[in-house]
Amino acid sequence: MSAIVTCCGVTKIYRQGNVEVPALRGVDLVIETGDFATLAGPSGSGKTTLLNLIGGLDRPTSGEVTLDGKVLSGLSQAALADLRLHKIGFVFQNYSLIPVLSALENVEFILRLLDVSPEERHARAREVLHEVGLDGLENRRPARLSGGQQQRVAVARALASRPAIVLADEPTANLDSKTAEELIALMAALNRASGITFLISTHDARVIAHARRHIEMTDGRITADMPSPAQVA
Repeated sequence: MSAIVTCCGVTKIYRQGNVEVPALRGVDLVIETGDFATLAGPSGSGKTTLLNLIGGLDRPTSGEVTLDGKVLSGLSQAALADLRLHKIGFVFQNYSLIPVLSALENVEFILRLLDVSPEERHARAREVLHEVGLDGLENRRPARLSGGQQQRVAVARALASRPAIVLADEPTANLDSKTAEELIALMAALNRASGITFLISTHDARVIAHARRHIEMTDGRITADMPSPAQVA
């Protein structure tokens, strides 16, 4: 397999007044194409910061992040936005859906940004909503969907652009146990079927159980990188 993400000596330091607060301390990491990997660690360990750097939402203080062969620090803001649009799908714990749009329109929105024709984006949006089990709910707005259904719409939106990698930050945090299990099983099945790479920040043992690779962080450093415990068992 080839690497979709490479982090070399990545640091991130935030400033609070005159105080420097290190969030990442020399992270080295390679994510292979097709990985289904979890990123775990206590609050403040650097998980979300690392996802934001990989997703081009922030820049490292030092070191390099490479995604799909492009060094992110060498890209302009416009080029970063283009890379995010074409290569990365994002899933956030608060769903981040547009409340005035239906499920179908939320998924279609990113395809509008990609200048996909109306006919194709409508068909593709329906296809990915079918893949995540939302047949018959296409015309409902977020307020008329359960939390689990909203997160499925968010997954469908992330997949609609056919990205190289999906970055998910605590995607099951606001879901009940049964819904969380169903969602992560769905994401794992989509990974196996499509080969899309998933990197998921999580505290949830059920998510880790579905992963093939488990990465642990503490105090801004990677402290373990291993097959998922479920894969070893």
